[in-house]
Amino acid sequence: MTRQHGYRVEVVRAVELLPDGLWEQLAPPDDPMWTRAVMTAMERGRIGPDSFAYLLLHDDTGVIAVLPLCLFRQLRLDDVVDPRARRLLAPVGRLFPRLLRVPMLICGHLLGQGHLLTTGRLTPEALQVLVEAVLDLARSERLGTVLFKDFTPVELAALRPALTAARFFFVPSLPDTELRLGQVSFDEYLVGLPAKPRRNARSKLRRIAARPGLRTEVLDDFAHLLPEVLALYQQVMARADQTLDVLDASFLAAVHSGAAPASPASPASPASSAGPGDPAASGRRLVACFEDERLVAFLLCFFAGAGATGARIGLDYRIAHEARLYHAVHYAAIRLAIESGCRHIRFAQTAYQPKVELGCELVEQYYAMTHLRPLPRALLRLLLPRALAAAQAAALGPHAAPHAAADPIGPPPGQPGQSGAPAEPDEERYSHAPR
Repeated sequence: MTRQHGYRVEVVRAVELLPDGLWEQLAPPDDPMWTRAVMTAMERGRIGPDSFAYLLLHDDTGVIAVLPLCLFRQLRLDDVVDPRARRLLAPVGRLFPRLLRVPMLICGHLLGQGHLLTTGRLTPEALQVLVEAVLDLARSERLGTVLFKDFTPVELAALRPALTAARFFFVPSLPDTELRLGQVSFDEYLVGLPAKPRRNARSKLRRIAARPGLRTEVLDDFAHLLPEVLALYQQVMARADQTLDVLDASFLAAVHSGAAPASPASPASPASSAGPGDPAASGRRLVACFEDERLVAFLLCFFAGAGATGARIGLDYRIAHEARLYHAVHYAAIRLAIESGCRHIRFAQTAYQPKVELGCELVEQYYAMTHLRPLPRALLRLLLPRALAAAQAAALGPHAAPHAAADPIGPPPGQPGQSGAPAEPDEERYSHAPR
């Protein structure tokens, strides 16, 4: 534990070692990716990082901030960008091959939106101590690159002066996707869509309903399906451009066992009748699509408070396009979130065109990055923003925002925006982003 300016910093190596009730007090109540159960599952799984840690900032009153950390000993930088960005990084790999094998400290959440958990507004001195403690930990662990991952402009605003003073630079990351809810029924959600997306949605729903043997269920107990879930997820990952995190059997098993299952949904129903006060409205659930008795698609969903997240998907590409499997599980997840009283549901940083058609807004997010040594820091600052901007433009297509370019000073105070949707997005081009 270090002390500076009246603050103390402590590093804890597991979420279960935090003081009782602290995580529940500080974690965002409506962001299901920040529940203790999800954090524990990440620690138990082998999803990418070599280890996890939590930086605790104390003052005289106790813990005033918690920052989750992921420690990568040898992250391949060219594995977490798209093919075009990979080509832009190729000269770096030829000149400095070790630079692309990055010992990296990631601050925030590997699978979700970045937050610094606090009891209130922190002073500039407290934030300076926290950032310096992050860099001290990176030095002691021999992790040269330090990244604050997927922070919104609002979340990053207070940290920006301390990060800028510590020679961090800022670049846009892929935006999050969020569908705002509040409708009383799925039919009301459909009616609220713009004309073309509404017609497309109804057309897809008719095709899904007409597919012989195809049905969608919502399951609380899906332990017997975990091998099939993993196999379908691996089909998606085999087509992925970016692989910062890869879920494994141990993570899925930990997720399944980490929350007490409520009563299973009726097999005949596309979504259960859970309401806001029902235990099934919290925790994790599997939106499962079957062709007869064979699992052909899933969307793993998490719930907390008024929020839901469709976190990871699996598709059987043998029939994915013709059966509209992508839309089948997403429509079922939206129906489930509405019936569970959620105010929003988030999806992954992928497949932006179909998600905009679903009604999602794009939520602006940023990376803050530095390197402990001047030369690699200069190279990263020169080349990485171009590579990430290219990756973002390719992923967003017509939904790319004008400000989606490197911002060496800091992120502007942007607001989530929504773009028009194409008539027929190709959901089969789903790729998995580093999130």
